[in-house]
Amino acid sequence: MASTLQIFVVEDDPLLREHVVELLSEAEGLEVIGQAGSGVEALAQLATSKPDIVLMDLGLPDMTGHEVTRQLTRREGCPLVMAHTVFDDRDNVLEAIKAGASGYVLKGSTPAELVGALKELKAGGAPMSPRIARALLLELREAPAPTPDPLSPRERQLLKLVDEGLTYKQISDRLHVSTHTVHSHIKNIYEALHAKSRAEALATARGRGLI
Repeated sequence: MASTLQIFVVEDDPLLREHVVELLSEAEGLEVIGQAGSGVEALAQLATSKPDIVLMDLGLPDMTGHEVTRQLTRREGCPLVMAHTVFDDRDNVLEAIKAGASGYVLKGSTPAELVGALKELKAGGAPMSPRIARALLLELREAPAPTPDPLSPRERQLLKLVDEGLTYKQISDRLHVSTHTVHSHIKNIYEALHAKSRAEALATARGRGLI
C-alpha cells in the first residue's frame, strides 16, 4: 500500500487556503498536516512539522514566499517545496527555482492538475504548469550564446606564466619556444583582450575567468 503524501499549505488568503486544504484532504493518497497564512508562521510551524511537500504561496503579507522557500531549503532534512501562485512572469519563476522550489504550479489549475503535480513532485519529477514550462523554454531559446574563449589553450598557458611574473626569456625557456614566438603570442593576447598593457591584459583575463 502506498504511503500517504503529507502536505503543508502556506497561503495568506484564508478562503483560498480553506478551499485548497479541503481539496487536498479529499484527494486519495494526500493528507494536509498543517497550514499557515504568513511566512513567519510557516517557518515556526515547519521547525517541528515534517511534511513531504510545502505548497508555497509566493505573495505573503510579511515576507515573500521566495524567502520562506530559501530559508526552508537551507534546513537539514527540508521538505520539497512547490510554488503555488498567480505570478507567471519570468522573474518570479526564476527566483522561486533559485530559492529552492522544485515545482511551480499556477493558481487556477484544476484540482486534478494540482494533486497530480504534488504526486509527480514526490515521485522525483519537477512539475510546472504548461504556461510556465513554455516560458522557460522560450527563455532558454532566447538566451545569448556563450561568449567563445578569445584565447587559445597555448595563449592561456602563456598568460598564466606572465601572471606568475616570468620574463619573456623565462617563458621561452619554459615552453621551449623562441622569444619571438612569445612576443607574437603576447601581441595576439593583447588584441584578443583589447588590452594595451600587461596589467590591463591580466586584469581583463582575471575578470573573465581566463586565468
